Amino acid sequence: MKTLLGPGIFLAQFIGNDAPFDTLPHLAQWAASLGFCGLQLPTSSERIFDLALAAESQAYCDDVKGILASHGCVITELSTHLQGQLIASHPAYDRLFDGFAPAAVRGAPAARAEWATDQLRLAARASGRLGLSAHVTFSGALAWPFLYPWPQRPHGLIEAAFSELAHRWRPVLDAFDDAGVDVCFELHPGEDLFDGITFERFLSAVGGHRRANILYDPSHMLLQQLDYLEFIDIYHERIRAFHVKDAEFRPTGRQGVYGGYQGWVDRAGRFRSLGDGQIDFRTVFSKMAQYDFPGWAVLEWECALKHREAGAKEGAGFIREHIVPVASHSFDDFAAVPVSRDECESMLGISARTLAVPEWGSTDRS
Repeated sequence: MKTLLGPGIFLAQFIGNDAPFDTLPHLAQWAASLGFCGLQLPTSSERIFDLALAAESQAYCDDVKGILASHGCVITELSTHLQGQLIASHPAYDRLFDGFAPAAVRGAPAARAEWATDQLRLAARASGRLGLSAHVTFSGALAWPFLYPWPQRPHGLIEAAFSELAHRWRPVLDAFDDAGVDVCFELHPGEDLFDGITFERFLSAVGGHRRANILYDPSHMLLQQLDYLEFIDIYHERIRAFHVKDAEFRPTGRQGVYGGYQGWVDRAGRFRSLGDGQIDFRTVFSKMAQYDFPGWAVLEWECALKHREAGAKEGAGFIREHIVPVASHSFDDFAAVPVSRDECESMLGISARTLAVPEWGSTDRS
């Protein structure tokens, strides 16, 4: 069995204009001072990480790794959540999602999607140069506005959406395959891949592509009232990245999963800092150890109440305390006694040399 790597931290929510959140060296120093040893790097800010340069320059990649190493840190994964979102976007969200794209492709959905696809190809090459094994992203969404079937969805609508989604992602998955890197989709409401069923539909549409995998984040599953523990049992072979994020769901007589269009503080379901929500992380980490999860436990902070720096400070210790140092051998190995096959049969009161077993179909019941 493998012991999870960690603690890591996703830097997206911490980037800012003031030190220590303004540059990668400052962020690395800050994260290391809190006890983090892995950094998940967003690729949408060139001043933090230059994705295009990383795709072409091994020297730049080595410099980035050196900066982190000087603080005792490594890169866990690169993130293209914002770019992945733009590979497929329903027109209802065009105005809002334009903010994720450069000015040159705003107002032009086809050009924006092409730019996003190129970003993912760059991320594949950059991940390969950095020696990473996994990459985290969003799938984007064409069908999301039709989530609730009223009026009833036309026959073939969802099939067409997933066929197109697969068509757009297949060349990206192939690029990551060439780089030897898994694409880990964060299953997230707002994306067409938001639960196990939608992931299975997409996986089927891309022919079971070996690079189509999952970023497991139990918070998004709790808020959907999905069994986030059984999810690990079902999909552990495809889980290749892990966001450690807490959440709580407290429905009332006035609101439930959909939240009544309220802000995060007032919703029945909201994200919380680690330990302040309802996720059973003891069992989550135990299952990840049980199934030999090969990667990092990475904090993603999005608490509706607590200050981000307090959440980060508490998060490093929380993850470290929950990582299961796996056993190197069975606890009862000390009592093992070597027994031969013949002795096993004797213990059972049988003998392969003397036991007469009727052939299949025989009517002899004696």
